[in-house]
Amino acid sequence: MTSTATIPDGATSVTDLSRLSLNTATTKALTLAEAVEVAAEAGLGAVGLWRDRVAEAGVENAAKIVADAGLRVSSLCRGGFLTAADESGQSEALGDNRAAIVEAATLGTSELIMVVGGLPAASTPGGPAQLDGDKDIVAARTRVANRIAELAPFAAEHGVRLVLEPLHPIFAADRAVLSTLGQCLDLATEFPPEQVGVVVDTYHVWWDPALRDQIARAGRENRIASYQVCDWILPLAADPLLSRGFMGDGYIDFPTITRWVSEAGYTGDVEVEIFNQEIWNAPGAQTVATMAERYSRLVHPYL
Repeated sequence: MTSTATIPDGATSVTDLSRLSLNTATTKALTLAEAVEVAAEAGLGAVGLWRDRVAEAGVENAAKIVADAGLRVSSLCRGGFLTAADESGQSEALGDNRAAIVEAATLGTSELIMVVGGLPAASTPGGPAQLDGDKDIVAARTRVANRIAELAPFAAEHGVRLVLEPLHPIFAADRAVLSTLGQCLDLATEFPPEQVGVVVDTYHVWWDPALRDQIARAGRENRIASYQVCDWILPLAADPLLSRGFMGDGYIDFPTITRWVSEAGYTGDVEVEIFNQEIWNAPGAQTVATMAERYSRLVHPYL
């Protein structure tokens, strides 16, 4: 669909927003229904859903809300956290991920984003290390591979792909022991591309000197399941997780990375996923308007 995106200074720009998706993490203060409403009113084609908002609405009701608005669900976030060293933790993770797979299928998306988990020594995401906790990152990565192998057949039965997300290395301790696109692709290669894919999230991978080659590889292997965009801003917030901004506010070269993703053959949705308290505090319609203008200028022309 074609829409008029309002630029903050009052100018307007008309562009095709049919591939633009609002990830509900970007409008954290809004309910699922409210986020869907502002996305639809702005002319976006899709929404990316987080499981907390889906749980609040109820999964079947959430699917109806999105469908009634004429939108697609570009992805569901998140599955993962697969690194537990103990049997009970592994069993709990498998159960939660199977539930997430069923949710994704019910919502009508084939893409379940997997944040694979950090070291067992992490007390909580963003929390201090446990003094005698398990800090073996090689073993943690092996457990991720083992859990993916257990989950992939179940996901395939439901028409859902497990989408591995590399996170910036600053999150390796507590959120994801996979830090590069190359690591994710190496793990995914054991599975058919319709079962295990990868997401290119600019915030997490922009720094990687091998990024162009790995995006091209992901394209050749038909594994690019999602393209997520937001910017790397400085100074870092007290919680680095919240140091994301609108495209253009920071240091990432969106035209170049977007060209690489396009050249790799990706034709799917482009999700904007921003964790930033100031943006969360802003009105949702304002956030989506700014998001659409930056997409129109910095991403869409290079797709």
